[in-house]
Amino acid sequence: MDETTYNYGTVVPKLFAIFTAVAALGWAVSIFLSGVHFWILPFPAGFDVTGTPWAVMTSDWAYVMGIPLALLGAFYYLTVLLLAGMWYHSRHPLVLKVLTPISATGVIASSFFVYLQLFVIEAICPFCMVSAVASTILFTLELIMLRLSKLPPLRELLRNAHTAFDRRGLRWMFLMFIVSSLVVLSFWIVTMIPTPGL
Repeated sequence: MDETTYNYGTVVPKLFAIFTAVAALGWAVSIFLSGVHFWILPFPAGFDVTGTPWAVMTSDWAYVMGIPLALLGAFYYLTVLLLAGMWYHSRHPLVLKVLTPISATGVIASSFFVYLQLFVIEAICPFCMVSAVASTILFTLELIMLRLSKLPPLRELLRNAHTAFDRRGLRWMFLMFIVSSLVVLSFWIVTMIPTPGL
């Protein structure tokens, strides 16, 4: 489907460009924080992190079943970026609607993590706050784009979902997922390489 098939107007594509840029920023921040977990943490015993950003990154809340939240955040932003790429590929409004619950999940999770920083851990991680702002902007832009777009009902969109997620687009998504995942994997592999003198 091309852009003229559905009434996006002139504003929505521009907002979507901002949406994509914000998602890329969120991904970069999450990748950076994942690198911190892989390369720097844990600290030596006795290192005092009280009241510092490190208190956030070393807290029990910073992991889910041993997986850094930053890494989960990186895959969240990667999912958003891949779907954004699918929208540019097909211009199908189903992609826009699929992004709604995903971006909503991101802002809910970010709100909970901000609460933990302010009232439980009592320390602020600046990069975590950047991610929280990014997820909030994503959800806000998503709602604005939906409101500005005159789209058919979801049931109608589902009937031609194959045009939104065609084989070529899915191949592109898979390739980008592999390339992006290799970035994260390389962070982990570097920590496994023996370092002389350590």
